[in-house]
Amino acid sequence: MPIKPRAAGSEDLNTLSAWDRKPHMISSSGVDDDWDWENQLPRSVSWREFWIYEIDGRPIGFVQIIDPKEEESHYWGDCEADLRAIDIWIGEEQFLGRGYGTEMMRHAIAHCFEEHRAKAILVDPMAHNTRAHRFYRRFGFEEVGPSRFGPDDCIVFRLDRQRWL
Repeated sequence: MPIKPRAAGSEDLNTLSAWDRKPHMISSSGVDDDWDWENQLPRSVSWREFWIYEIDGRPIGFVQIIDPKEEESHYWGDCEADLRAIDIWIGEEQFLGRGYGTEMMRHAIAHCFEEHRAKAILVDPMAHNTRAHRFYRRFGFEEVGPSRFGPDDCIVFRLDRQRWL
């Protein structure tokens, strides 16, 4: 089945809120991972994109792409220009391990490098999430090192444009 991306909006509030409560999501996210969907989904900002991925019109996953230099909370700290950071997940358990995350990530990476002309992409999976670490390495992401984001121990990975090409 082909997977299709679309911009996420307020109509996705219930889906995303339900995904946040699923055990597989809780185990892979941070201690205090409140996305504030009710306020963030209707909000349009130049430094962020929310994408829902669907199969036959059914939402199965989500991607956020941000410009970490411009992002207002400065979650990533002081960043160089022309980077993007990606958050990605499959919300529906029955679609895990079936290649859909790979398709979603390919789309997100291509979007960052082709549409945004990013020079590199960052990701920050939890330090204990070794499955995510392997996933990112398969795309060519290289480990930058450990970092602490609030109460969460993460490993930062980076994919440079030249490595992707």
